[in-house]
Amino acid sequence: MRAAVLHETGQDKLEVLDDVEAVGTGPGKVRIRVRATGLCHSDLSAMSGVLPQPAPFVPGHEGAGEIVEVGEGVGHLRAGDRVVVCWLPACGACPACRRGQTELCLAGFMNAGTPNFRRPGGDVFGFAGTGTFAEEVVVDAGCAVPVPDDVPFDIAALIGCGVTTGLGAALNTADVAAGSSVAVIGCGGVGISAIQGARLKGAAEIVAVDPVAGRREAALRFGATRAVAPGELPGAKQEVTGGEGFDYVFEVVGRSATARTAYDNTRRGGTLVVVGAGAMDDFLQLNMFELFFDEKRILPSLYGGGDVVRSYERTIALWRAGRIDLEGLITHRVPLAGVNEALDQMRSGTALRTCIEI
Repeated sequence: MRAAVLHETGQDKLEVLDDVEAVGTGPGKVRIRVRATGLCHSDLSAMSGVLPQPAPFVPGHEGAGEIVEVGEGVGHLRAGDRVVVCWLPACGACPACRRGQTELCLAGFMNAGTPNFRRPGGDVFGFAGTGTFAEEVVVDAGCAVPVPDDVPFDIAALIGCGVTTGLGAALNTADVAAGSSVAVIGCGGVGISAIQGARLKGAAEIVAVDPVAGRREAALRFGATRAVAPGELPGAKQEVTGGEGFDYVFEVVGRSATARTAYDNTRRGGTLVVVGAGAMDDFLQLNMFELFFDEKRILPSLYGGGDVVRSYERTIALWRAGRIDLEGLITHRVPLAGVNEALDQMRSGTALRTCIEI
């Protein structure tokens, strides 16, 4: 079958090969025919080495498709079911799951170290234990979450990561208060979803911050009340908050420099929500006095900070009701053979989300 493979960490291009085999079928597993997958910035981060991932590997973790094979012991899925690929499934038994913090379950991360593809030259890993830049993938049954048949594959794919992450940061982690002021730094697909979440919660002012003009224009369509380049943020802070700072600031880039900017633009007693996935050697510096004196809450948000399956269901309900726009997030479409074009679109900032149709 065909799959896009990164041979070595640090390479900036993928090679689409037709000699890749999805492996690992057996008890508790399912085989998924991938129909659509989004390109998330985390895929680029894994390719560059910012996020740890053994190589060679097939990127992609924001996917949807249909079940083609069900392993022994899997009773809730059957061939033909339409599913979202969940890269962070909950085991239901670990301490985090028992506390109700299923997004902190580490079971899914254990899959990342087990190859789920093979080529004539050896084993190939799937990013985050999945690897959706492929025609088929074999995953634990918990990674395949059924969705209704009226949800198109491209929309379902977005729900698998970016939309759930951004919406959840606003709805779950921050629990944005109605009438509040919000700034979102980084307005790709995840940042736009955070903007939509803040709008749903009734934020009075939502300032989108991004260096790319096209993304700023898009943010206004999705609910931002104003959109500025990074250098214009101090002026927006003054105009919107009288210089005090925003009630909520979402950092959706994953860099210490933007996290520091987000902290500085959060009012005393306000909330900084860290959504971007950054590098292990990129440290955010805060002094102990400001931590104590400003009483700003710093809330990391992993995968939307809530139960993933319930978040999927909520997102589908909001989309059906017309409360959120998911179709508009898909600005570009390419076939699997055009995956490197999709990478360029994300690096340049011209795409909110590119859908790779497989």
